[in-house]
Amino acid sequence: MSKASWLLLLHQIPPKPAYFRAKVLRRLSQVGALAVKNSAYLLPATDDTLEDFEWISQEITQQGGAAWLFRVEMIGGMSEDQIEDSFRQLHEPEFQDLIQQTSALLEQAPHFSDDAILSYRKLVRRHQELKRIDFFGCPSCSELEELLSRIEKQTKQAVLAQAGLAERAQVWVTRKGVKVDRIASAWLIRRFIDPEAKFRFVDPESYVHSPGEIRFDMFLGEYTHQGDLCTFEVLISEGGLRSDPALVAIAEIVHDIDLKEDRYQHAETSGVARMVGGLCVHTPADDDRLERGAMLFDSLYQSFR
Repeated sequence: MSKASWLLLLHQIPPKPAYFRAKVLRRLSQVGALAVKNSAYLLPATDDTLEDFEWISQEITQQGGAAWLFRVEMIGGMSEDQIEDSFRQLHEPEFQDLIQQTSALLEQAPHFSDDAILSYRKLVRRHQELKRIDFFGCPSCSELEELLSRIEKQTKQAVLAQAGLAERAQVWVTRKGVKVDRIASAWLIRRFIDPEAKFRFVDPESYVHSPGEIRFDMFLGEYTHQGDLCTFEVLISEGGLRSDPALVAIAEIVHDIDLKEDRYQHAETSGVARMVGGLCVHTPADDDRLERGAMLFDSLYQSFR
């Protein structure tokens, strides 16, 4: 690791309110900080970790305490290798706990209950949170990822079966001239519901429904707007996917763009709207819109994860 690569936070927490010390310690744990001395915490120096420490420092000073933040080259009595190993050991118990839970869940395959599917979603979310602060690659992380990948397909099949979407390679039909809700919905279908989905774009005035075709975002469609929900929101709800926070965030963005609202006020909404708008202007063919839109929503999904 290069020199000047650590952030050191020193703090003095006020005695009152009594709960505040526990709150600060919880926040330090959430950002992955390593305690090196009493009231001294360490993080590798990145833009994200600097922002984390700055927010914690601000909270402490606002409550009447004191906080000092330094960029340092070394910590007395500890080599860089020792520091990195300490970070790995910091998260080892949490990874081991997730491994035990995932192994127990795997024993239920392939017949997952509703509770088992919910447990899997929680494990995935916790793994994502923990990986974000696993700065130096805890050895148990790869073991956990292998177990999660083994049950991913099986839990997905169970979710789809519960939602009545278990058949694969369906023909999904929607209106010509796809825009944000249909582009996002098609991405969701291929990414999470029916990887071999085939899409057909029709004129709703002349379209005649055929058995085996699933209509989305169109009149009398199996999956379309319900109340104040856009089609994407309906699909993640009925597909059992609302436990994925990244999909929920995307659904809120699509909702505000499609329904021309500002209910959720995500910072990304205006940018996504402009990109999808530009994509539609310069891409006349619906198949091409879905292909390019999938790249956009894949990137957006990864950013939220």
